[in-house]
Amino acid sequence: MSFTAQDVKALREATGAGMMDCKKALTEHDGDMEAAKQFLREKGLAASAKRDDRDNDQGVIALAVESGVAAMVQLKCETDFVAGSDQFKEAADRMLAAVLAGGPDAVSADDADLEELKITLKEKIELGRVEYMKAADGNVIGHYQHIQGGRGVNGVLVEVAGGNDELAHDLAVHIAFARPAYLRRDDVPASAIEAERATLETITRNEGKPEQAIAKIVEGRLGGFFKDIVLYEQPFAKDDKKSITDIVGSAEIVRFAQVEIG
Repeated sequence: MSFTAQDVKALREATGAGMMDCKKALTEHDGDMEAAKQFLREKGLAASAKRDDRDNDQGVIALAVESGVAAMVQLKCETDFVAGSDQFKEAADRMLAAVLAGGPDAVSADDADLEELKITLKEKIELGRVEYMKAADGNVIGHYQHIQGGRGVNGVLVEVAGGNDELAHDLAVHIAFARPAYLRRDDVPASAIEAERATLETITRNEGKPEQAIAKIVEGRLGGFFKDIVLYEQPFAKDDKKSITDIVGSAEIVRFAQVEIG
């Protein structure tokens, strides 16, 4: 009895097992759906469906930079006990190596290694964010990985044009702790700016400020909003008398990515 991709999908939805396991079950049972379901139950591969509604805000960030190519992989789980296990961290490292070698699409949520982890470790384990950077000619990539409990929990990659490794590293460390959401002011969505402006107008008016002064006060306070979320406008973490714009000078931040656990 043959089977189709729709049969694999139906079996996966019915059991919560991984795609590769569903294919194997149908292959070994000549497309017999009920026999395949029973096989998956007996092997314990269907149990993961019960975990789908659990929180999995623990995990590990694997990060590496090699010859102008950088990658980060976020592997998520439920507990710090599993996150700190050698098996879990080694799986994240294997996925990282695959991304470094093959690009951001080299791993997916259907990775066989991932499905095996779900069965062995009995937690809701998912592939989170995958970041990949290949530096343009002459550019450098800075990186920083904050380690806690023997595992990466906060990773940063930043590409810099016209700068050196020291500048790129300093920027990566700054980003890790300042957590900017945008590179430049122009990157902030207009809707977010207008929402913040409306909030600041309400706050300022409730403080009893003169109506004619409100617009100017709000614009001043918007500057603080941008300093919180825009990298170029933030005070430099190592010397808050300087901004990121000051320390970058004639160089340019091309892009950055930050991935955290939690």
